[in-house]
Amino acid sequence: MSASILVLDHVTKRFGDFTAVDGLSFAVPEGGVFGFLGGNGAGKTTSLRMTLDIIRPTSGRIEVMGGPPARENAAEIGFLPEERGLYRLMTVLDTIVYFARLKRMDRGAARKAAGELIERLGLADRARTPVGKLSKGLAQKVQLATALVNSPRLILLDEPFSGLDPVNQGVLEDLIREMASRGSTVVFSTHVMQHAERLCDRLVLLARGRKVFEGTQEAARASLPARLTLVGRADPSGLPGVASAFALGPVEGGWTRFDVALQPAANPGDLLEACTARSFPLRGFDIHHPGLHEVFIHLVGADQEIVG
Repeated sequence: MSASILVLDHVTKRFGDFTAVDGLSFAVPEGGVFGFLGGNGAGKTTSLRMTLDIIRPTSGRIEVMGGPPARENAAEIGFLPEERGLYRLMTVLDTIVYFARLKRMDRGAARKAAGELIERLGLADRARTPVGKLSKGLAQKVQLATALVNSPRLILLDEPFSGLDPVNQGVLEDLIREMASRGSTVVFSTHVMQHAERLCDRLVLLARGRKVFEGTQEAARASLPARLTLVGRADPSGLPGVASAFALGPVEGGWTRFDVALQPAANPGDLLEACTARSFPLRGFDIHHPGLHEVFIHLVGADQEIVG
């Protein structure tokens, strides 16, 4: 694995009697897309703000690009906050150029990069429009451009898909992949699991300020027992590795469809071999791969506000 660009080591943040982040530890390898997932109030935004040195942890250690969080790193970090904030009287172009200049880009490079992003994000006909006259979705695209304009080494996006329609969500997903392919590390927080499924190389799942999982999507899915749909003539409950089997209903020709849950660590392939070895009448055998939504519910419960 490549070196870590971001490390949180037993980080805790309290606000009075409320603990927003509780002993959180994880590491983000440099390059690729890292998902920071959890329901509303899980501690995602607080963690990102500590990473940016906007607020300080109560205890624990944070390392960003090899050192403690510092304003000196600002030019190498792009940040899209959950709470959007732009200068309403500035035009779209001037806003993006202004943020590029704050990140130490010279004027010519800033205008060139701003123009390219304006085209890419479908804002060309609004380049001279004051930000205050844009819809919420268009303003969000402008703020996204301010975070990406200097192709930063580390990009932190806090709920970046909020307020975007499906078409523009797709544009943003493509842009995230593109930035990662150019060498940037993208960390994005979300409570919408489908975006994480399409984008993330690795991820952390949070619940009530605590880490409940860190690793790859494949490892996350492996935390759930395998399930499959089996069409047979007899109840498969007695077959090796089967934890339970529920009859879903009859199928034409005297067959029955069963929802089958396997025992922990049981392999669907071994069950298929057992069906063959025992001459178990079998017409259908479909393995169900759990999504991140199912994994999250399995790990933290159904009371967390997430979207599948």
